[in-house]
Amino acid sequence: MEFFSKTMKLNNPDKVPYLTYNSLEEINFIKHGFSTRLGGVSEGIFSTMNLAFNRGDNKDSVVENYKRLCGSIGLDFNTLVASAQDHHTFVRVVTSKDYGVGITKPRDIQSVDALVTNEKNVTLVTYYADCTPLFFVDTAKKAIGLAHAGWRGTVGRIGEKVISKMSECFGSDPGDIKCAVGPAISKCCYEVDKACADEFYKLDDMDCSLFIFPKENNKYHLDLLECNRQILVKSGVKPENITISDLCTKCNSELLWSHRATNGQRGTMCALMSIVD
Repeated sequence: MEFFSKTMKLNNPDKVPYLTYNSLEEINFIKHGFSTRLGGVSEGIFSTMNLAFNRGDNKDSVVENYKRLCGSIGLDFNTLVASAQDHHTFVRVVTSKDYGVGITKPRDIQSVDALVTNEKNVTLVTYYADCTPLFFVDTAKKAIGLAHAGWRGTVGRIGEKVISKMSECFGSDPGDIKCAVGPAISKCCYEVDKACADEFYKLDDMDCSLFIFPKENNKYHLDLLECNRQILVKSGVKPENITISDLCTKCNSELLWSHRATNGQRGTMCALMSIVD
């Protein structure tokens, strides 16, 4: 399989592949990764690397997938703490007391689309299959965050809410935060109806012409990555500290899970990040 990206690296391609951001790999106190659809043990429509427990896959297979992925990245399976996403904007602060939540323990909060921590060896886990992942690393205070930004979360400015939570809880200065956006379905493939586009036009403090592209028949293409980038800049993140993935999930559906490419018959990817030093 051919792989080309200027922003991301494909690691362990012949074993348990995962993606990393070149810009985040420069930060020596974290480990991070973004899974692919390859390298796991799931079968059927979930073949082979599915990280979601709620789509009908065998639970033991999903657990084994997590263990394989953690082994490939170099993270401790026992430190995972997962989100409970429902396309809202609640940001949860997690610690080692939350180990296993959403993985080996039941979800204890039912609406969590972003996780933040400043505690060492707590591995954040969030889920994707076209929606936009957001990575946050405060290089001064040594705090991290992950967020799931579907179109509803993007309109709800979840990126801004993560920055605010990190500032409130960890004393983070947005100017010290490095961010990465994606991989996600990109503007080339993300078509929406007028009702959805109208929600983005309400973001009137931003340059909508850079992320809303009208077509015929009341259809629009959206660039969720650019919209999230603008939200982060409005929140005080320096433009030079934001990296945008150049991988579209639908265009790369042999490597990445895409809800639209599979008509919903799919597994799920995850982003993982932990403070390790």
